[in-house]
Amino acid sequence: MASNTNKAWLVLMLLVVSNVFLWDVEAAGECGRTPIRSAAASMSPCLGAAKNVKAKVPPACCAKVGALIKSAPKCLCAVLLSPLAKQAGINPGIAITIPKRCNIKNRSAGKKCGKFTVP
Repeated sequence: MASNTNKAWLVLMLLVVSNVFLWDVEAAGECGRTPIRSAAASMSPCLGAAKNVKAKVPPACCAKVGALIKSAPKCLCAVLLSPLAKQAGINPGIAITIPKRCNIKNRSAGKKCGKFTVP
């Protein structure tokens, strides 16, 4: 009887540990634990500059992009290529130029973001 109880506890513990591990893996994407939808929403100051290469990039946008590049560099690319960005009318080819237009020094120049290269 004690043997069956020990096995039941062991199975229960394995299930709990595996569920915690799976949740942690799912939660850590390109934007870390921040859902891509939230990361995209935080980039709202960049909306005009992401649609028009001649539009002035607002300082609030540059601050958001700079912070994102510093904390989760792959997140910016994921946001630009997301279905949400497409729905918002963002042109990834233009949006990818924002870090350069903001004079961000530590941008990933020369790296690929989908079919686009970071200038």
